[in-house]
Amino acid sequence: MAITLTESAAQRVRDYLDRRGHGLGLRLGVKKTGCSGFAYVVNYADDVDDGDQVFEDRAVKIIVDSQSLPYIDGTVVDFIKEGLNEAFRFRNPNVKGECGCGESFNI
Repeated sequence: MAITLTESAAQRVRDYLDRRGHGLGLRLGVKKTGCSGFAYVVNYADDVDDGDQVFEDRAVKIIVDSQSLPYIDGTVVDFIKEGLNEAFRFRNPNVKGECGCGESFNI
């Protein structure tokens, strides 16, 4: 089981945590929503809860709750800048389909 980051995503997290002045790393999860079933939840983590899985890649801790892990195991997180837009992007090998807007996915 693993979640990995591209160098761009890792640098974004490190920069943000440095500016923020505190935090352990990146918290990833999923929630039921959208037209395809699930959406990614991305936050910065200040603690590790019971049942969380902690991964480390490129000197960044990635914290995932145990309920979300089966849906995102094996995901590569990237950070993309396109013009004025910037966002985390996910290459999730478990996804069977996505909605047209790209906001949700199904397994």
